[in-house]
Amino acid sequence: MSGPLRVAASQPTCVPKDVKRNSQEHAEMVRQSDARLVVFPELSLTGYHFDVEPVALNSPELDVIVDACIEEHSIALAGAPVESSAGGKHIAMLRVDASGVSIAYRKRWLGAPERAHFIPGDGPTVLAVDTWRIGLGICKDTGVSAHVNGVAELAVDLYVAGVLHHDHELEEQEERAVRIARACQSYVTFASVAGSTGEGFDVAAGNSAIWDAQGQLLARATDRPGAIVQASIERPSR
Repeated sequence: MSGPLRVAASQPTCVPKDVKRNSQEHAEMVRQSDARLVVFPELSLTGYHFDVEPVALNSPELDVIVDACIEEHSIALAGAPVESSAGGKHIAMLRVDASGVSIAYRKRWLGAPERAHFIPGDGPTVLAVDTWRIGLGICKDTGVSAHVNGVAELAVDLYVAGVLHHDHELEEQEERAVRIARACQSYVTFASVAGSTGEGFDVAAGNSAIWDAQGQLLARATDRPGAIVQASIERPSR
């Protein structure tokens, strides 16, 4: 499939550590999104909690998201903790589509409190969606120059990230997106946690958004759980 890409960033209501309930919410938001690619925030399937158990890729609880992706011909990028082959666990981005569930990306740059609970993952990564090249990141990655520069070298068409910020950090969230758009000369989509979650994030920023390759805002969600923002984007010219 070539031509424009319909992308959405979704802000699900998250029940702490309830993967079954949160998967149902993800599935419903895939159906509502009217998009080929649907991006969810960091650890969206569990909430942001350091003591969460890893989510198994073959968990039947995820089947409802697979079914929704089949119905809508969508690809969902959902946030979840996953087990590491070396022991421990990663903060990951799962790819969910008609073929099932796989790991698209593991967060490379961990925040200081996360390092006692998770291990770092991949370097810069490209995900192929139809003919589009998509760079991936999770939260702190988006503020690390080494990560951004590494993704820029991969000549991506779109950069997507699941993020979590406090409400008073919204300006930083915006600045990071604009910096990435200009560095990568690509569209940027941030799916940002809305409402409250664990580890002191009583009021998260929300305001998921999509920017063009010049860093101009195309569309923005509200700061409330349940919001979805969409855009149909054309491949950037270089």
